[in-house]
Amino acid sequence: MENSELQKIWKTIDNEINPKSKDELSLLLKSKAKQTLNKFIVILSTSILTSVGLIIFLLITAMRRQDDLIYLINNAVLGLLVITSLISGVLSWYKIRNNKFSLSLKDWLNERISLLSKWLTGRFSKLYLFIIPILYVLTVLSIHVYFENKSFIEVLNTEESIIGLIVAAPIGLFASFFTVRKIRRYQIQNLNFLKDLYGRLCNVR
Repeated sequence: MENSELQKIWKTIDNEINPKSKDELSLLLKSKAKQTLNKFIVILSTSILTSVGLIIFLLITAMRRQDDLIYLINNAVLGLLVITSLISGVLSWYKIRNNKFSLSLKDWLNERISLLSKWLTGRFSKLYLFIIPILYVLTVLSIHVYFENKSFIEVLNTEESIIGLIVAAPIGLFASFFTVRKIRRYQIQNLNFLKDLYGRLCNVR
């Protein structure tokens, strides 16, 4: 890869760059790619910590409500979904963080683009549309029933509780979908930046 071509690629990213050697430019380009990937890692790390926190809450509340079978079932189903999400998040975090030092910059970048594209635009990329409502309902029920200090059945038989849950559901779901869509839009924007960088690198002879 010619130094002049690397200069052109880098100038599309940073117009104030000073002339540098080929090796320095390669390091800078890789650094820029890593900075973008770190944005994905931050989101994944937040998701992992949230999942761990929710699992701890479910375990503690289940232990304190061992005589409420329906509440235990609700927490168990929610726990399985969260654990699945946690395992997926940890694996994704590891795959992005796993560095193969023998790879060239283009191959290294291509691997991560393929991985991120599969998550964000692949066959199961819209699965969140079905999972979010389930997670929301189970989580709200778990929290609401626990802090009401009543059994699951008693809460469902209380008119005020049911009305409150029904009224809050559209607002909560809207906020959940809005947040997730905004995060995904931000991730896709970063993915497109990586694709653009990779395309420019591939065009260099």
